[in-house]
Amino acid sequence: MLLVVDAGNTQTHIGAFEGDELVHDWRFATVRQSTADELGARLRSLLSLRDLGFADIDASIVSSTVPQLQPEYTAMASRYLGHDITVVGPGVRTGMPLRYENPREIGPDRLVNAIAGYERAQGACVIVDFGTAVTFDVVSEEGEYLGGIIFPGVEISLEALTERAAALPKIDLGTPRVLVGKTTVDAIRSGVVYGFAAMVDGIVGRLREELGEDAEAIATGGLAASIVPFCETIDEVDALLTLTRLRLIWERNRP
Repeated sequence: MLLVVDAGNTQTHIGAFEGDELVHDWRFATVRQSTADELGARLRSLLSLRDLGFADIDASIVSSTVPQLQPEYTAMASRYLGHDITVVGPGVRTGMPLRYENPREIGPDRLVNAIAGYERAQGACVIVDFGTAVTFDVVSEEGEYLGGIIFPGVEISLEALTERAAALPKIDLGTPRVLVGKTTVDAIRSGVVYGFAAMVDGIVGRLREELGEDAEAIATGGLAASIVPFCETIDEVDALLTLTRLRLIWERNRP
């Protein structure tokens, strides 16, 4: 069984594959100070929920946007899984040419998203990831990583709004009841949801002017379900996009 780990700034998404089939997946809050032992304890608890154990994991791969967690996952795999975990980063074979001034600056999650999007679209595409930041990763018709766009995420924007404006309350993100809010909560919710949807549509539209109108737009990330229903340019939502293509990268780098 292959273990794939997508460790983001806010959430960590773990999956287990039997061949090319994702048979289990779990999400939990990312704790940046986690040690190898704590990660091992968390993994053991998650596996036990499905009547699995460390012995069921034959190989593993991790993509982490939190640099200090990479060595901890490496140590955890060596100590508890009994093998070397593949870490997405410099030196890992991706099969995708990188047209970026400094490829080492590309976050592993963005690179995995780009590979996943191109494998899905088989042509020019834009992958929009609604995570801690909203990222747009752009791939050419020929399968080249061209670069991207980064925008503050939905939760960051909500936190900044309430921290800087003392009179505005904290709210839970949800579906707006109306476009023009009749209460402060409705007004904030409408502004955040419709505002982010308009931002996504505007950027995707500009990118299609460069890539071609046939460029596919694929959304992923934990908050995609809250924003994408109000977008007009997104072709598909895939919450498992990163996990499924981490398996592909592992296949390209297996011994």
